[in-house]
Amino acid sequence: MATTGLPPADDADVARITEALQMITPRWNVRILLTLNQPPQRYTEIAVKLPYLQSGQLHPKIRSLCDAGLAERAEHSARHVTYGLTTRGRQLMPVLPVMAAWAEEHLEKPEQPLSAIEQVEDSLTLLARRQAPAILWVLKLRQEASARALARIVIPDGYWGNIYPPLRQLIDDGLVRTGGNGQPYRLSRAGDALGPVFGALSMWSAGRPLDHAARHPLWGRPAPGPASPAPAWTSHQSRLPAPAVPPAPAVPPQPARRPGWQPSELFSHAASARVKAALPTGGVRR
Repeated sequence: MATTGLPPADDADVARITEALQMITPRWNVRILLTLNQPPQRYTEIAVKLPYLQSGQLHPKIRSLCDAGLAERAEHSARHVTYGLTTRGRQLMPVLPVMAAWAEEHLEKPEQPLSAIEQVEDSLTLLARRQAPAILWVLKLRQEASARALARIVIPDGYWGNIYPPLRQLIDDGLVRTGGNGQPYRLSRAGDALGPVFGALSMWSAGRPLDHAARHPLWGRPAPGPASPAPAWTSHQSRLPAPAVPPAPAVPPQPARRPGWQPSELFSHAASARVKAALPTGGVRR
């Protein structure tokens, strides 16, 4: 059943991405998934790597990840039980560095550098907000839209004024912009740059290879095509010389920008200094 007024294929894509975000975003889930991304481990081995989680917190979290199909429990004997990622859980791992890279590039910079795990958690907090994927999707599709037009598509069965709270939140988060009251809404630079993130989430949730993310019909990059042929002349080619094109000014080479973290750090299980301040779903930005 349709949940938005988007075309059926887009509606299904948004629904899958929203469901994926709901599985990943709850507090501590990213850290638990990264800890489970090893050969199967006993519960005590997992708990040692997540010392900031009490047993009463950790066990329900692992059980919920098992219910979601991301983790699995293997009972070897009455006293030998191990936990690990399922195939679907392992396929999710390459999506997380994409989120970390987007956050490093586009979210506001805190006073202290953040670890890659914290970058992922902050990204998830913003994207998992109520109706955020659908709003961002419509604005990417239409380039700009009024609040009423957004409401007709995002909440077709609800009161159109209910679109304002999530819209204001997306503006505060820096993903949407507007010129003021009565002006249309558009994606910000950070919102428009979500293509790799939404493309990867879309491919993973649909069970397709992540390297197809760049081919996403909305968020992907257009495939390079053949060069456009020279225009045909109606009678004969002009004999006038082509106007001289001034050479482009030389641009000094810029040093390559490197993120404040290395990809391998995402899979490190060392507790970061910011663990206690990790953001739950719906928390404030950074």
